[in-house]
Amino acid sequence: MKNLKSILLAHHGTPGALLAEALALETAVAGQTQIVHLLVVPDFWEGMQGDDWLNNASTRDTFGSYVEGLLEADVKQQLRALEGRCAERGFAYKPVMRQGDPAQCLLETAVQEDVSMVVIGPPRPKGVPGYRSRMDIEKLARGLHVPLLMAARAAS
Repeated sequence: MKNLKSILLAHHGTPGALLAEALALETAVAGQTQIVHLLVVPDFWEGMQGDDWLNNASTRDTFGSYVEGLLEADVKQQLRALEGRCAERGFAYKPVMRQGDPAQCLLETAVQEDVSMVVIGPPRPKGVPGYRSRMDIEKLARGLHVPLLMAARAAS
């Protein structure tokens, strides 16, 4: 695609995100396109304390630190992996991390980073395990002022 300066890629390591990555890397132009990697930690993690089974403040704080450490390690792994794949293909790479509502974070990042296009993965099929931090497609369609590409689900 001509004049494709930057692609905002919503990517958090799921199978759908990997489909979005493949689409973004296929669409991008080596030496011209920057991949802006948006990794959102959904806001449902914010209140994770384990109150239902942890019975004192010290244990809750230890558990909270443990969960934050797991999330941080996963985020760093995702960032390094995609950065490497972008470098292999000649694309500039910029990581952006946010916490909150995935659609709102994407809309804000699209404006802040002045991207040319947004690429996301398909919704997770029913019955597939994982957290349901669904992207609000209607919110994106109304709020984006650049093209939105959604990767197709792999054929079963």
